[in-house]
Amino acid sequence: MEFLALCLLTLWLYLPGFLANTFAMMWGKWLPKTGYGPWPIDGGRVMADGNRMLGDGKTWNGLIGGSLTSGLLCVIVASTVSTGDMSTVFDEGATVFAHPLTGAENAWFYVGGTTGAAFILGTFLGFACLVGDSTGSFFKRRRGLKREGDISSKAPLLDTLPFAIMVFLWGQLFLGPSVLAAEELRAPMVALVVITPVLHRSFNLIGYKIGWKDVPY
Repeated sequence: MEFLALCLLTLWLYLPGFLANTFAMMWGKWLPKTGYGPWPIDGGRVMADGNRMLGDGKTWNGLIGGSLTSGLLCVIVASTVSTGDMSTVFDEGATVFAHPLTGAENAWFYVGGTTGAAFILGTFLGFACLVGDSTGSFFKRRRGLKREGDISSKAPLLDTLPFAIMVFLWGQLFLGPSVLAAEELRAPMVALVVITPVLHRSFNLIGYKIGWKDVPY
């Protein structure tokens, strides 16, 4: 397959992970309107540097809700395409809309048939994304680069790169023998990490314009 097609294939397969931040934001913003939460992960703890460990933006409702919603998205993705085998996925001219469970019959997350496996896989990808995002937030706050009101942080790369790196790294380390851990996807992963700040910024601007986000970052 051409490199661009491989990049699109990688983005398609990892889409539940890439959208987990958006799902977490929705749970973090909308659930408290029902009277539940928010529940900050750090419990309000302030560290020795005088800054919060993670801040109010990282909540249990966002982490859990975002991860589970990514699981549901993966189920939807899996239901829209047909299953195949690894050889057909990387054939010349093969579709980029591969089934996310391709090659995963013997993987640890293949539980409960295709629906159960897709839900576990998507939840795993969403959780990896949000762990990466929280990791970036932790180091950003240690450097005193937290966001202030309507002003974005002074470390935009720490807002974007950690979650993409974590999703792809966990995929390569823990999702074998599925197609998501295929060696052919490693170069496209690097390319997607490079352009992730642009994609992330674009998604945030769209979310701000339609009222899903209070700030455009």
